[in-house]
Amino acid sequence: MAPSYINNKNPKYLEIDGKFYSGILIIDYYREYSDIIFKNLINTNVNMNISCFYEKQDTYKTIKDLTYFIGNVGVDLKSGNTNREDIDIAAYTYSDAKYIRKEMQVNNEELYFLYTYVNIVSDTEKEMERNLNKIEGILQASGMMTRKGNFRQEQIYMSCLPLMNNENDIKNISRRNILSNGLIATYPFISSSIYDEDGIFIGTNIYNNSMILVDRFNKEKYKNANMCIFGTSGAGKSFYTKLLILRYRILGLDQYIIDPEREYEKICKNLDGVCIKFGPSSNYYINVLDIREEEIEEEKGFLTTKLGKLRGFFSLVFGNLDEENVALLEEKLIEVYRKKGITFDDSSLYVGNRFKKTSEMPILQDLYEILDNDENTRFFKRKLYPFIYGSLKFLNNYTNVELENKLIVADIYELGEENLKYGMYIFTELFWDKIKKDRNKNKAIYLDEIWRLIGVTSNKFVASFIYKIFKTIRKYGGSAVAITQDVSDLFSLEEGAYGKSILNNSSIKSFFSLEEENIMVLEKYANLSEKEKIEIKSLKRGEALMFIGDNHILAKIEASSDEKEVID
Repeated sequence: MAPSYINNKNPKYLEIDGKFYSGILIIDYYREYSDIIFKNLINTNVNMNISCFYEKQDTYKTIKDLTYFIGNVGVDLKSGNTNREDIDIAAYTYSDAKYIRKEMQVNNEELYFLYTYVNIVSDTEKEMERNLNKIEGILQASGMMTRKGNFRQEQIYMSCLPLMNNENDIKNISRRNILSNGLIATYPFISSSIYDEDGIFIGTNIYNNSMILVDRFNKEKYKNANMCIFGTSGAGKSFYTKLLILRYRILGLDQYIIDPEREYEKICKNLDGVCIKFGPSSNYYINVLDIREEEIEEEKGFLTTKLGKLRGFFSLVFGNLDEENVALLEEKLIEVYRKKGITFDDSSLYVGNRFKKTSEMPILQDLYEILDNDENTRFFKRKLYPFIYGSLKFLNNYTNVELENKLIVADIYELGEENLKYGMYIFTELFWDKIKKDRNKNKAIYLDEIWRLIGVTSNKFVASFIYKIFKTIRKYGGSAVAITQDVSDLFSLEEGAYGKSILNNSSIKSFFSLEEENIMVLEKYANLSEKEKIEIKSLKRGEALMFIGDNHILAKIEASSDEKEVID
């Protein structure tokens, strides 16, 4: 409002406090529009101010003037020379005048004068020339005629300030009449930006540099807080995930991460979290047969709930079982719990007012011994041998893991490629129980390389459990995050049914750069447009196509130097 200096000696621009301001007048438009006029203009990343002035005209006087004009031009058209050069123009204006009068008389339309000015702000004279040409090209491609505001830069600048001052020197050249129905096409607030009031900063819109702030726990705006993060190796999905973890850590969110690739160890340490390294050389143990107090489901008992989860785990161990073998295994599991005094009566899990400790639960060896007593279950016993005496014997122990920290990373890298699925399932079940404990607290679980649990290497029991988490986590105040680079594997089980369900139950989807094969798979399940398919393929590192609710935005993930230091 009070610059230190203004240089207006050059007719092409104003120089104010080291910035260069140059204006453009929009002097004409297409006769008909079916889209928002300024859509392409507003979605650019050029720094500019746009002013639109609308002057309502007196309806009675306008109809009177139009009637007079129609009468005069009508006579000229009938009696005039048809070889006149302007005969076509006269016919057009005659037709337009009749149309405007009809709309005003019959449909209660009103006539306005529209004035539009664009004032571009640049740091250098060279940048100003480049931006002017870019904006003029966009406007002309959108069907608008423009004129540079040479010798009228001060008037355009003043008209673009928030002073409601439409300078007379530029009004006549930029005036265009428009009916009230046509004003819809000039609606300016159409940029695809997300700015949730309590959201965290994600990055900037690639097209217009507007900030993207997302509050994924906003239940009024989003149907759930779930997320999908897909991208090829090196595209930036891991950095983005860590950035989310960091920013939600600052907000005090409870976060649980399943880490099969040992990617989150450093950030966990830097944020004072707990990293549970789970494997043969680890001192951390989790008893698969543990029943926890928070495990109970609505309308189900403790043992009923646990048997359902164990069905998923043992389907990973024994492979796909027929109904007879499933029933046989469940019979033995019920017997194991009965020997520890645990039945379908929930009170059997309490000693007085105390819930039974992990040391009072059965372990895998108890099951192994029962299986040995029955000829029909010797097959199960042989498959269970590595879990008792072999490479996976660390699973044959009582639980000694405490989950009291707000940031917990389950590092299962040491399990190896073949056994990762066991660790992922065990920790998913463990973290799921923690999430259900308090419905009033927001919390999140991150499932990296989720394809291992719902892809072709898994089975329908495990995939159903993961799908259930994505479907019901909202009512516990939680957010489930699916992360993968193997999109095709994600949709490989049951013809993609589980992958599609998880995608559909995620309000926020982030697609980083993907290979052609994965884009073709994603197109089938995510309804990508042709333009979006091209965009995903050409994304640079750290850029993503984001589906946030109903908005589709190309975003550049942004982080401060301090955040990068913590993450890296």
